[in-house]
Amino acid sequence: MPDKLTAWDKVQIVRDANRPTSLDYIANIFDEFIELHGDRCFSDDKATVCGLARLNDINFTIIAQQKGRSTKENIERNFGMPNPESYRKSIRFMKQAEKFNRPIITFIDTKGAYPGLGAEERGQGEAIARSMLEMSKVKVPIIVIVIGEGSSGGALAIGLGDKILMLENAIYSILSPEGYASILWKDSKRAKEAAEVMKITAQDLLKLNVIDKIIKEPKGGAQTDIKKTAEAIKKEIILEYDALKNIDKNALIELRYEKFRNMGEYIKNK
Repeated sequence: MPDKLTAWDKVQIVRDANRPTSLDYIANIFDEFIELHGDRCFSDDKATVCGLARLNDINFTIIAQQKGRSTKENIERNFGMPNPESYRKSIRFMKQAEKFNRPIITFIDTKGAYPGLGAEERGQGEAIARSMLEMSKVKVPIIVIVIGEGSSGGALAIGLGDKILMLENAIYSILSPEGYASILWKDSKRAKEAAEVMKITAQDLLKLNVIDKIIKEPKGGAQTDIKKTAEAIKKEIILEYDALKNIDKNALIELRYEKFRNMGEYIKNK
């Protein structure tokens, strides 16, 4: 059955205040989770959660973008928009994962990296670029899961995985529809129109080879049944890890390189 929801419908679904966050999924997927803090440079940015998780006796490193629900939570989490400290914290735990041979799982859910003056002064662009560089060469399996909004470099910074999975109603794009409309038409009110032409849905991105698989959501979105959605994600994590775990480390890096190289060529020729 063809997907009947428009791209803008999906934008509204992923922005629903009741949509499950990364921590909701972590609690429902893993047998154990220990959060670790700090970038060892400036501070601990709560827009990104990092830590160690266990699933079926396998140890994973988790890097997850985290929004809040209430105003207080959103202020604490910076509305899920990471500062440079988030990416430097992520890099710290990517390297730790490689050292201890732990596979990495990232959860993407952000409107974009925080564009504030302080973030720029502390090297926001460099931190994003460095995160992508480190992900490209870390010698452990990486599974990326887009659970909500995935916008701009803020999302791409933790998006270079061996497998990229996406929830059925999630969105993934170079920037928000409002930002696209503001740049292209000088009118953010045309965001609905922008969403339809940007190819931001999971279905569009699967056709473009940007993602590898779509994870089904319950009718009405993941917020209607978090446990069912978490179980679907859990199943895919186990399946994808089983397919990646025995690949030679050097071959894994080469396959990751070819994946993104081929993705760019495919999109360019479409």
